[in-house]
Amino acid sequence: MRSRSLLLVALATLLLHASASASDDDLDYLIDNADDIPANDPDGWLQEGSPDDDDDDDLFHHGQAQDHPIDETHVFLLSAANFSDFLASHRHVMVEFYAPWCAHCQALAPDYAAAAADLSPLAHQVALAKVDATEDTDLAQKYDVQGFPTILFFIDGVPKDYNGARTKEAIVSWVNKKLTPGVQNITTVDEAEKILTGEDKAILAVLDSLSGAHSDEIAAASRLEDAINFYQTSNPDVAKLFHLDPAAKRPSLVLLKKQEEKLTFYDGPFKASAIADFVSANKLPLVNTLTQETAPSIFDNPIKKQACLIDIASILLFVVANESSKFLPIFKEASKSFKGKLLFVFVERDNEEVGEPVANYFGITGQETTVLAYTGNEDARKFFLDGEISVENIKRFAEDFLEEKLTPFYKSEPVPESNEGDVKIVVGKNLDQIVLDESKDALLEIYAPWCGHCQELEPTYNKLGKHLRGIDSLVIAKMDGTANEHPRAKPDGFPTILFYPAGKKSFEPHASIPFKLKRPDSSATKTEKDQSTASTNLRRERSSERVFR
Repeated sequence: MRSRSLLLVALATLLLHASASASDDDLDYLIDNADDIPANDPDGWLQEGSPDDDDDDDLFHHGQAQDHPIDETHVFLLSAANFSDFLASHRHVMVEFYAPWCAHCQALAPDYAAAAADLSPLAHQVALAKVDATEDTDLAQKYDVQGFPTILFFIDGVPKDYNGARTKEAIVSWVNKKLTPGVQNITTVDEAEKILTGEDKAILAVLDSLSGAHSDEIAAASRLEDAINFYQTSNPDVAKLFHLDPAAKRPSLVLLKKQEEKLTFYDGPFKASAIADFVSANKLPLVNTLTQETAPSIFDNPIKKQACLIDIASILLFVVANESSKFLPIFKEASKSFKGKLLFVFVERDNEEVGEPVANYFGITGQETTVLAYTGNEDARKFFLDGEISVENIKRFAEDFLEEKLTPFYKSEPVPESNEGDVKIVVGKNLDQIVLDESKDALLEIYAPWCGHCQELEPTYNKLGKHLRGIDSLVIAKMDGTANEHPRAKPDGFPTILFYPAGKKSFEPHASIPFKLKRPDSSATKTEKDQSTASTNLRRERSSERVFR
């Protein structure tokens, strides 16, 4: 039985990766070639895009692939052969890791090329480049490329994620900031007044000297925080303007938030990392309204309870627009007790562009006002507030959330009345009985109804179930990952195929192995390479990477 199980894993792996081009007679080929799976992953990088991605797979991706040629004169094409030497000869390099078939990469291409052209007069300072991650997979692995496109900015060979908008203007602005001094000197009251009236957010440090160790710490902190400008002064009149006591011990630092007409004073150690943490924890308002424009600043915020899709432990309020004036003041008052601990996010439930897809992701139906806590995608736990929406109830709910006292909610369809097919139907409520039965090996496909890869895999997966139906100790099953959840069945994308060995259900399931399938064509004169992957990015059912990314 154990050898049969190993064959099953091999079959499942091949099925997943060959499904995009599989026909009914492919199962025999896959069985005959089940030993051809290589030991490592040469090109499993289908994460944020795929050859068949459409707009449904990215809620906030509106660009389309370009039919006309793109002038990439100013974009350097790098590979493993020249990558290290190029970085060594250029202090600042932006690198896009892409896949040729990725729709997101195709949509980015004209903006990326235009940004490179705009920045070409600064060629002595910065270069824009790209790497085909499907060819240079070792290079992509080295820099932990998890999706396409991934954009990194290297300063003296050290990479930093670029999480800004994928537009020419955003890229140019972001790079220009990296090339300019991280901290600007303010020497007059007139200059300070322009900051107070002209900027939504700003950091001001009052120092004894505009050079030296403290200035260096401010400069280093500014390089860690992209969304806010840093200033320094030694002028006591400027300090007064920002409500800092000019006679107080220096250095001192204050964060200006014009939107809330608020100054937040820093009292921690004058070290770059501590200052950057202070800025990240305080730069956003108490309650953040989720829109396309605010999503990057909200979901790149590093307040963390657990590693998660949106990189943040959150309390979310879903309410229809005409009731927001009733519930927002309550939500805001409750949020004051959790500053720097949790992010409070307001989602307009009936907003078609943002609210509806985010609500769908969390399984929220109807128009009823809802408060939800979310740990993030790694464990994908969410918790709903029961009872009246009041300040005290929200505060108690948030405290219990932080202290791990809440019971998570998992989506599930009804258990099917009949389940006699070769491929068993699994829902959240019956996964324990079907998949986690210790007496049987189980193979589970987690799919999405809208996923093109899943649709192409289905006939081959069904044929696998029919082929192996005579093995009583083996279960072939599938679950709609958009309508069902379970803590032991977490998809990395659609489709995800997981294998649960008998007698070892307490361990994490085995995922299929990405690889490149080589198969002779009908004329036997050449080799056709069919590329696919163990998982297509969850995005969108993950509604918000990047809205949430």
